[in-house]
Amino acid sequence: MKDLLCDQFQNTVSEYLIRHRSVLDIMAKYQESNARVNRALTKSVTSCGCVEIHATRQRYPADATLEQLRDHSMDHVDGKLCDHCREVLEAELGNNLFYLAALCNVFDLNLYDVLLKEHKKLTALGIYNFAD
Repeated sequence: MKDLLCDQFQNTVSEYLIRHRSVLDIMAKYQESNARVNRALTKSVTSCGCVEIHATRQRYPADATLEQLRDHSMDHVDGKLCDHCREVLEAELGNNLFYLAALCNVFDLNLYDVLLKEHKKLTALGIYNFAD
């Protein structure tokens, strides 16, 4: 069912993407949508104040195993998105997904297959996938 939803979304993007069919346009719009996601998060901190960011260096015990690092990691976010900020962020993330699907369409990639391959890689490599 989920693969069907992903395929339907990708097909709908293909149907409704009219003005920005060039890969260059899609790349630019995708980058712009990334910036708008960042801006929505920034405004939730600086304008609304529903969340705060208190970023410091991650501190891990010297003897911690890779599996234990998750327990000692901080996301640096305090608070929760208010309903308005959540709605704005969801809209911007949806727009971002639109252009991601459009990029997949240009290169004849199936978005669900991309997600599935990434999921398989994550589950195969586990926490070692991003150990850097």
